[in-house]
Amino acid sequence: MTSYDVIVIGAGVVGSMIARALARYRLRTLLLDKAADVGEGTTKANTAIVHAGYDAKPGTLKARLNLAGNAQYDRVCSELGVEFDRCGTYVVAASAEERISLDELYARGRQNGVPGMTLIDGAEMRRREPSVTPQAVGALYAATGGIVDPFGLCIAAAECAVLNGVELALETEVTGIVREGRRVAGVEIRKQMPGGNLAVQKLASRWVVIAAGLWADDLLHSAGLDGLSITPRKGEYYVLDRVAAGQVHTVLFPCPTAFSKGILVTRTIHGNVMLGPNSVSISDKDDLACTREGLDEVMQGALKLVPGLDRRQIIRTFAGLRATQRPTGRSNTGDFVIEVPREVDGLLLCGAIESPGLAAAPAIAAYVVDLLRGAGLTLVERPDYDPTRPVQPRFSHLSREEQQALIARDPRHGNIVCRCETVTEGEIVAACHAPIPARTYDALKRRTRLGTGRCQGGFDTPLAIEIMARELGVSPLDLTLKGGGSRLVTRQTKAVA
Repeated sequence: MTSYDVIVIGAGVVGSMIARALARYRLRTLLLDKAADVGEGTTKANTAIVHAGYDAKPGTLKARLNLAGNAQYDRVCSELGVEFDRCGTYVVAASAEERISLDELYARGRQNGVPGMTLIDGAEMRRREPSVTPQAVGALYAATGGIVDPFGLCIAAAECAVLNGVELALETEVTGIVREGRRVAGVEIRKQMPGGNLAVQKLASRWVVIAAGLWADDLLHSAGLDGLSITPRKGEYYVLDRVAAGQVHTVLFPCPTAFSKGILVTRTIHGNVMLGPNSVSISDKDDLACTREGLDEVMQGALKLVPGLDRRQIIRTFAGLRATQRPTGRSNTGDFVIEVPREVDGLLLCGAIESPGLAAAPAIAAYVVDLLRGAGLTLVERPDYDPTRPVQPRFSHLSREEQQALIARDPRHGNIVCRCETVTEGEIVAACHAPIPARTYDALKRRTRLGTGRCQGGFDTPLAIEIMARELGVSPLDLTLKGGGSRLVTRQTKAVA
């Protein structure tokens, strides 16, 4: 049986950050996920906000790790070559009653230790963001809030881990936690093999870290433990074309409710505008369908903040699921659940990591390492650990001179495949041969921005399929959107069905 020191279940941004943190030490670590790429769960479908930390309840682990994670973002994103903009965020009050809630948020932020917060009046808010509702009577500005590319960060962290010796197993589903008496001894996995057969095997490990988002409770139960129950909470979104970017320069929140931070309007790190999310508890952990009722709710909420939004600028809708905890024995506060359960040895649980999980991710990883050390895992630093990873140049971000120099070195950069985002053949080739190769169309999108512009892949898809098949050495008929049975094409044009 293959044996590891640590197995991390779940390759979202939290699991990938944990794997990167463990890569610093002389350990045999495995990061695995049932999806065809890293970051396929909550990480790929969220609001991409690095929260300042004023919203979390004082004294909770969530508040502590939000603040600590936020403070690490400049360094972590610099090391990994990930786009991050500490643009600041606003909570906008549109009535005298809401204005009172700003004082409460400000006081909570002060108690949490959040720096750089300022209360401003409605006139100042409209001066800073002219498109904001004329009903604005004030706002809370948090200078340390920002926006990031969440899937870019996840990919970068996972690549850094792999380059430092962590093993990665994708399309590998953990079907249960293996116990030997009181001790967790490893995991049972199911993996699809070439030819379509399913292989079931056991992997031994001294420690198992559950960082599986929506499925953290199911895995905990498979280890014979209870006390965690996850309810998926769906949030739906609109993405607007870049022509809408002039209407919002930062991040605009409404005053929060008891259930969510509200429907916001934000500029994205790539220059689009995003609206959402709403918040609806559901039962199906795989339900990512957008609904007419949900999207109408999002638009109505967004228009309350920015009345001039134009529906004609919508280019995409999507939905994401957050891992919301139902009150249980492990935590009743809506807090993160990050602990070494007392009932067994060799298991660490990261559960109920909802917002601000993205902001807290670097600090969660450090906290997990500290818990493992405290529980007896010997951690010896590797002298050759490298916290960085190679970054491919983004052609659209280069000057004309830099573009010409890149084309001279590699003529494939002279072939524009995606016109909306100016993605070149050279960038697609590089993504197919990256430390974690793009093997699906969605994986390619997340690495290059191909297919994310106004035409949503209408021009680039046939060209991208041709290049990917060539570089990966597979038939175009075998390429998928996101793994499994999501094949992009079923036959060649004019071929007999």
